[in-house]
Amino acid sequence: MEFLDVGHNPWLVAVSLVVALVAGATGLTLTKDLSSKSVPQRKLAVALAAIALGGGIWSMHFVAMLGMQLPILFYYDAAITLTSALIAILMVAFALMLLHFTTRSKAVIVSAGAIVGAGILAMHYVGMAGMQLCRAVYTPFGVLSSSALAIGLCILAFGTAYGVRSNRNIIIGTLCFGFAVFSVHFLAMETTNFVALPEIREFGPLISNEVMAIGVILSSFVIFGAFLWVGSTYLMPAPARPEPTDPPVAPAPDPLPHDTRIPCERDGGKVFIPAADVAFVRADGHYTQVYTDTERHFCVWPITEATKRLTSDGFIKVHRSYIVNPNKVSRFERAKDKGRCTFEPANLPPVPVSRSHLKEAQDAFQ
Repeated sequence: MEFLDVGHNPWLVAVSLVVALVAGATGLTLTKDLSSKSVPQRKLAVALAAIALGGGIWSMHFVAMLGMQLPILFYYDAAITLTSALIAILMVAFALMLLHFTTRSKAVIVSAGAIVGAGILAMHYVGMAGMQLCRAVYTPFGVLSSSALAIGLCILAFGTAYGVRSNRNIIIGTLCFGFAVFSVHFLAMETTNFVALPEIREFGPLISNEVMAIGVILSSFVIFGAFLWVGSTYLMPAPARPEPTDPPVAPAPDPLPHDTRIPCERDGGKVFIPAADVAFVRADGHYTQVYTDTERHFCVWPITEATKRLTSDGFIKVHRSYIVNPNKVSRFERAKDKGRCTFEPANLPPVPVSRSHLKEAQDAFQ
């Protein structure tokens, strides 16, 4: 069996890494803060994130394949190639459904990472099966090592991005995801040999490298466009709304009767934030985010536990996902059957008041 000489275009290798990183950043950012959104909004965000992540896996693979140089002319089977894209998107979608529509435990996060890693592998080997006029010859070491790397890095990526849903952790998770897709492909390719075949094993229509390049350019264009949209809408802080000339200021309620300490995490360590320093607490999946005048902290309490513990300190529940410290509220506004609490520090976002808690909020701030 005579193996073919294989080379790679270094520019397309670099572009393939960029595509994987951009897809990871887009998909992981789209799923941030979904606990405060409605179920239809969460389903739409999960679907878009699955297309971004799964499509990014597929696009990275075929950008790299366009850069592969063989001494023979070869084609791709369109049916098998499109099937590989569908496999990647569906497996990522399944993992994201587990993360956002079940109880998010460590086992679920690990399972989701393993599923995405398996999706990368399945997409790679199914996509390689679509090559015509040449055949890939694998080694056991290449298959096993690429499998371990894909699953391990994806578990690390999702464990980081979903441990604490901060921008910093999403960036780290993006790097892990991008390098998982990239390194798995090239580790597998490093241990793969190719042999020429005398005839086409046609299953579907054939795609030349030129047509494949057009498809990859279009998919990458969509991913980069989604990345720019996500960056401008999810990551950029919303502009502060102009304040009225003479805004009504809510009277300060009585001082908090207790001084509960809220256990939070910061830089891998635990800190205890006095309840009196907290402006509001927001639900984040099965955990909460604690907002002070200057910082936001991750807390392992669910919103139900935070409500139970902080009610005795004067906190009131204004929404199913929010409890506020009345001493920190600078203004309460009502708009029809809903309301909004705003705070004195300009960096703090406003807190919505739902219809079911509107009367309680009015009584507290009037």
